[in-house]
Amino acid sequence: MVNEKVRVVLYGCGKMAKVMAKYLHDHGAEIVGAIGRNAKVVGKDVGEFAELGFKTGVIVSNNADEVLDASDAHIAIVAIASYMEDCTEFFEKCLSRGINVVTTSEEAIYPWNTAPAIANRLDRLGKDYDATLTGSGMQDIYWIHMPVLVAAGVNKITKIQGSASYNVEDYGLALAEAHGAGYDLDKFETEIAQAESLPSYMWNAAEAICARMNWTIASISQKNVAITLDEPIESSTLGRTIEVGQAIGMSAVTTIHTHQGIELEVQCIGKVYKPGEGDLCEWKFTGEPDMHFQVHNPDTVALTCASVVNRIPSVLTAPAGLVTVDKLDGISYLTYPMHLYVN
Repeated sequence: MVNEKVRVVLYGCGKMAKVMAKYLHDHGAEIVGAIGRNAKVVGKDVGEFAELGFKTGVIVSNNADEVLDASDAHIAIVAIASYMEDCTEFFEKCLSRGINVVTTSEEAIYPWNTAPAIANRLDRLGKDYDATLTGSGMQDIYWIHMPVLVAAGVNKITKIQGSASYNVEDYGLALAEAHGAGYDLDKFETEIAQAESLPSYMWNAAEAICARMNWTIASISQKNVAITLDEPIESSTLGRTIEVGQAIGMSAVTTIHTHQGIELEVQCIGKVYKPGEGDLCEWKFTGEPDMHFQVHNPDTVALTCASVVNRIPSVLTAPAGLVTVDKLDGISYLTYPMHLYVN
């Protein structure tokens, strides 16, 4: 592949894909297909959709099978939904054609315990068709590999605490609803607070940390709490006002106890922001010595999109099957065109 551009399909043309299209162009990849369902973008040239300033000749289509059959793509970026169950159809369409996948699906970062049946089926499908599926994004670097790297400078760890906050307005309707944004509190309690099958995104990241550190999990639990305001707030993603007494999002706290005696307590806050609020990424280590670091006011959308794009070379050179980021080669900044990093 050294002498040809990496050919990419955008599978899902929402807010994230718009940013990733620019980053793909910046790093010398070729967008050869685009799949979307929103009537406002279907039929548009990708250059127009992503505001690249030029036409690419690639038109956003709502026919996934036609695009995937005609594209001759090396890899598809699937940016549609957060959970494995909701993305399975899209993954299968790509893998069964021998097209590799990197996805923003947060559960895909480490789905082995939260969606084991789906994960194992997709792993088998990828191996059958010589294609790789990997989840990436903000958590790849900032919620998994950075804490693991910092841990290497600590003599003894008894507890790790991580907190992340992001504005659900930046990621589209599926993510906003996954956080209960706009739900009344009874609906939140029934569909979110009591839904043990819906792990927070930090849950999966914390499991990946354990896998990377070779820690075995003794127990894991999560508590989801609705976040409310005492005044109405507008949501452009929901297209309406969230009234007093309705959730603007949630805080999910996941606690893991390991057989090695180390505890992880990770908090994931996703909500509609008030003016002036910013994102959070913070980690604290209790041990010898204690350690505390944070990424100040991270641009989570940009960091997620850059991580996905920069992760492509290591996905293309990975073994076939479902390969989570704890098993991949290190992610690198792409100084040169992307295809030069693919052997």
